[in-house]
Amino acid sequence: MLLPLRSGELQKLIPAVATGNQFKNALGNPRKILQRIMISSIGGVITLLISQSQVASQFYSLWLIVGVGILLYILWGPIVEAGRINSNLRKYPCSALFNGQVAAIFTREKVENSHEQANKIGDLEIIENRRTWIFLELEDEEGYLGQICFPMEKAHQSIREGTRIFCLVLSDRSDFSTISAFSDAWLPSQRLWVGEYPFLLRPAFEELCSLRLR
Repeated sequence: MLLPLRSGELQKLIPAVATGNQFKNALGNPRKILQRIMISSIGGVITLLISQSQVASQFYSLWLIVGVGILLYILWGPIVEAGRINSNLRKYPCSALFNGQVAAIFTREKVENSHEQANKIGDLEIIENRRTWIFLELEDEEGYLGQICFPMEKAHQSIREGTRIFCLVLSDRSDFSTISAFSDAWLPSQRLWVGEYPFLLRPAFEELCSLRLR
């Protein structure tokens, strides 16, 4: 079942400014955090050193502000990235609440990153870091709708075919003949949220489900 959202509901469910969960997700893995710290510290220090050489210049204040801004990149970088990700779903003109079930479940290995490393005889070989992803195929009374996927965790082992699932469906067409994107999803029977990225304000979405399906 697809229940089209009313005007303004999508913007209430997917904020323009990053939430705490979205900030944490956009912050990334330890390697990405380290990269942000290096950019922040090196870029900030260099810019502040330049500003000190411009004390007598009319551009001193500008250099100082830029330097502080770069030092704070570790904070505002993930906020900007999360806002950009949110905008990818907020831009769609048509959105609907999906009330359906999990039709099928399967897993697949995905390469998350790779790097070259010398082996025992000195030859370079590619080392791949793989992670198991779980795929959920969604359907309702009208049939197959699409699939969502995300990195598998221990809690996801309890998901079964036939489990009721709610999420947002985004499209460029008002009749939803083509589906462009899905949000993260909620499985109320297990009180479990799943998805690659936490798009939704979760308490607000749970409340919407209760009101629209009452």
